[in-house]
Amino acid sequence: MNHEHHDHGDHLEHHRMMIRDFRLRFLVTIVLTLPVLALSSLIQQFLGFSFGFPGDGYVVFGVATVIFFYGGKPFLTGMRDELADRNPGMMTLIAVAIAVAYAYSAAVTFGLEGTPFYWELATLIAIMLAGHWIEMASVVGASSALEKLAELMPSTAHRKTDSGIEDVELSEISDGDIVVIKPGEKIPSDGVITDGASYVDESMLTGESRPVRKEVGDQLIGGSVNGDGSVELKVEGSGEDSYLSKVITMVQEAQAAKSRTQALSDRAAFWLTIVAITVGIVTLVTWLLVGRDLQFSIARMATVMIITCPHALGLAIPLVVSQSTTKSAQNGLLIRNRTAFENARKITTVVFDKTGTLTYGTFEVSQVDTFDGKDGEDGVLKLAAALESRSEHPIGKSIVAAARDRGLEIASVHDFEALTGRGVTGTVDGRTIRVVSPGYLEEQGIEFPGDAQSGGGVTRVYVLEDSTVLGAVSLSDTIRPESAGAIKALRDSGIKCWMLTGDNEETAAAVANELNMDGYFAGVLPDQKQDKIRELQDRGEYVAMTGDGVNDSPALARAQIGIAVGSGTDVAASTADIVLVNSNPRDITTLILFGRATYRKMVQNLVWATGYNVIAIPLAAGVLYGAGIVLAPEVGAALMSLSTVVVAINARLLRVPRAEEATA
Repeated sequence: MNHEHHDHGDHLEHHRMMIRDFRLRFLVTIVLTLPVLALSSLIQQFLGFSFGFPGDGYVVFGVATVIFFYGGKPFLTGMRDELADRNPGMMTLIAVAIAVAYAYSAAVTFGLEGTPFYWELATLIAIMLAGHWIEMASVVGASSALEKLAELMPSTAHRKTDSGIEDVELSEISDGDIVVIKPGEKIPSDGVITDGASYVDESMLTGESRPVRKEVGDQLIGGSVNGDGSVELKVEGSGEDSYLSKVITMVQEAQAAKSRTQALSDRAAFWLTIVAITVGIVTLVTWLLVGRDLQFSIARMATVMIITCPHALGLAIPLVVSQSTTKSAQNGLLIRNRTAFENARKITTVVFDKTGTLTYGTFEVSQVDTFDGKDGEDGVLKLAAALESRSEHPIGKSIVAAARDRGLEIASVHDFEALTGRGVTGTVDGRTIRVVSPGYLEEQGIEFPGDAQSGGGVTRVYVLEDSTVLGAVSLSDTIRPESAGAIKALRDSGIKCWMLTGDNEETAAAVANELNMDGYFAGVLPDQKQDKIRELQDRGEYVAMTGDGVNDSPALARAQIGIAVGSGTDVAASTADIVLVNSNPRDITTLILFGRATYRKMVQNLVWATGYNVIAIPLAAGVLYGAGIVLAPEVGAALMSLSTVVVAINARLLRVPRAEEATA
């Protein structure tokens, strides 16, 4: 697992280096652009000053050469890579425009008649560097996922040897070793218990809310957390073979498959590149054919090709991106994968992981029943709490908490004893009391009133005196109050809602019916979750998955859009495309609506950024030359700047729709 971890860290570091590189190139280019602007005749006319010195043309050429080769390098190498992939996009468009601007301007400096394009060249490179820098910075947060997964493992383990116990690095453990796990420690690798018993919290791996009782012979998963007992574990599946390592690999593969989605602006750039080159060549050839000289024809061709690359296109998307990332963060939506967020508008099905997402994922006493009338509700709860105060079972802890909430005094217990896997027994105020599971009653053949089975999302324990059933305490995992509203809002906007849970059929059905969902998958093991997502995808659904545990990671990565819910583990958050800081399912509705709004803004900006080309290109090519109208290069450049301003203002107008508007 370690080498995967390193690869990933290297990848992240590489990304950060690229961001630093873009920033440095941008700053250097900005400084060098100032003298180019100061010596440009158009800027001088515009600002009403004149300034020059003998040979200033060569100075500008020198500075522009540095800008072209240093500032423009990412675009020139980007064009090389895009052409090698036979997929020309943004980089090719920028590279063509800056190369034409540079070559033509250099030719003018050294004798060709015409107006050099140095200031357009410099500002184009500066703005494009800024656009790429903004865009990359908003994406870099997206990769710390696998580092978080690897951190779930402890760094050392206590290995048992003939001479005693030694602490060793995790990498030194191999299959067959016996390791000791103390209370509260993370379990260092997969394996089987050879000695001891404990409750193990596997929630960050399996998402199941209640800690699981583990005894000799039971399997443990590396990365889960040991409860109150001390156990010895025989290692089976260390390193690459461990469950967590496999989860990491699944997540890596799904992330790699997902990042191939192509950005909108690249598609626009692809078509503009083709248009620029085609129209440029057609312009050159046409003017030569009608008898104009090479100089005039080349000037027209260069104007066309430089105008076609709009500054605004480089900013159209990044500006909306940075705006929406900031706005989202203020509203508790952390966007880690931009493409997924923009695709939120395509979602047809949202799959909710039940525990911790639709429900709180904690057990609370929901009801106390009395059967013999002798003790009353408080009396039954008091007896149960007295016994459970000595138990480490999470259900016991919930019963004690409920008694304290009601202000009940917890009596002392004598002769306390745990009935393995069945309950507890002891003497309270001279009475022999047992708190047991329905299974124990059946085994003992004790008749009891009410519905015996724990079902419908409810777990029941019974309080007995000798063999009389005094009452029952019911505990349930509470549904979040916002869940119903969120699901109604999603279904109203035409999105199907499914639930995915490791719980039994009965519990799942109870929750799904209460929330009026389209369907559910019950009894799903952690590694089957992604198969269920794939099943829906195979039916043509565009799936968003929401979850909060490590066990949801592969499913979050497999879904077209993975949404992690805030209360969950860091790992779920890291494999998700979007993290909801508050665990409010209503935020999912907000997210989808905001995704739609963001996408609309991007399209508007692309229309603005490229729309002026429809007018500018034919004019620059000289279509109306006969009527005396021809677009001078500098006017084209001014138009280009105007479209950049419009795009910037439009991006600022983006706002987050509230879920209330959705439900209204």
